[in-house]
Amino acid sequence: MAGKVVLLLWAQTLGLAGAQTTQLLVEPPWRPVVLWDRVTLTCQGSGTAGATTWYKDGQRWGQQGRDHLIVTEGGTYTCDRPGTGHSPMVTVLHDRLVLQVPARALLEGDTVTLRCRSWQNKPLTDVYFCHDGKKLEGLHDGTELSLSSLRLHHSGRYLCGGRVVSQWRESEQVTVPVHRVPPLGVYLSAQPPGGQVALGDSLVLSCMVAMGTGPLSFSWHREGSWALLGTGPHLELHHVGDNDSGQYQCRVSDRDSVAECDPLNVTVLVPVANATINPGPLSHQVRAGDPVTLRCSVQVDSEPVTFTWLHNGQEVARSPLLELRDIDAGHLGIYQCVPTNQLGQDGHRVFRALSPELALEVRPWSPWVTGGVTQGHQGVQDHWGDG
Repeated sequence: MAGKVVLLLWAQTLGLAGAQTTQLLVEPPWRPVVLWDRVTLTCQGSGTAGATTWYKDGQRWGQQGRDHLIVTEGGTYTCDRPGTGHSPMVTVLHDRLVLQVPARALLEGDTVTLRCRSWQNKPLTDVYFCHDGKKLEGLHDGTELSLSSLRLHHSGRYLCGGRVVSQWRESEQVTVPVHRVPPLGVYLSAQPPGGQVALGDSLVLSCMVAMGTGPLSFSWHREGSWALLGTGPHLELHHVGDNDSGQYQCRVSDRDSVAECDPLNVTVLVPVANATINPGPLSHQVRAGDPVTLRCSVQVDSEPVTFTWLHNGQEVARSPLLELRDIDAGHLGIYQCVPTNQLGQDGHRVFRALSPELALEVRPWSPWVTGGVTQGHQGVQDHWGDG
């Protein structure tokens, strides 16, 4: 994903207040965290990155004043930001066998995969999984256990076991909570409105919440992938690329319940480029009096587009198609297509692409009208207009 992602709570919009808490983001997004994954912890809360204080096993740790930390030792980590306080603890393990769960809130109806991992990914065989002390049969594939359409009864304590090289090992138990989806209001809004943004511009998404007044935590996800993208009180995507299009969704928790918004579809609008003219019947001689249709096209995904046709430098039509009926001497000359789209948050950025020139001429020795594409200027222009 391109750009920095943060989340904005607009609780005051709905007349409710919520206290933000400091959060620790984990990458890769699994819990418990294992040391051999080269883990990065990112502290998010109020204030600036320079106000971050890190703690390991209750003691100040590492270089202060940075919002991220690469973990090199096992232990329990927290961070502190003025105004939002201490984050929840993250424990980094160095055990021989670990059962990992995705580091996100699990709701009824979700699908989740639990994975059993050996120290530094040593060979692991004869794997089994247990739920609340009962061995699960026929639900896992190798080192992974997949649970689909989660229900509340899937909550509980899970562990895994297996043979690591030549020794039997069993992981510590991991608590897996499944939350009921409550009728709480979580909504997304976008600026520019509708989630449409021009390539290279910025997009702001807001997570508006109508829920209780207790401490709130957030997670931000995209396209059904539950990799955690960010938390905090304002979301911005800077310099969006065409690969940033897709559906975005936020989840909010007050520690007693979890709610999620409906997905918002984000569309990145691409400036026009590569304008071409399809001569159609002009690929061969055309008899005077016959009709001729010219078609202008641009690269895909560059809507909305306005097509303007020029004849000898003068505008003659606005349409993807130019129909010339009863070809005569008045139709002779140079034709060019100019596709335009007007993008950007303020609507004043105008992009134009120029097609190659197409010449219509009558040869002196023949009553036929012929068409040919001459080498002309083609490119993209970006300038500020009056909209």
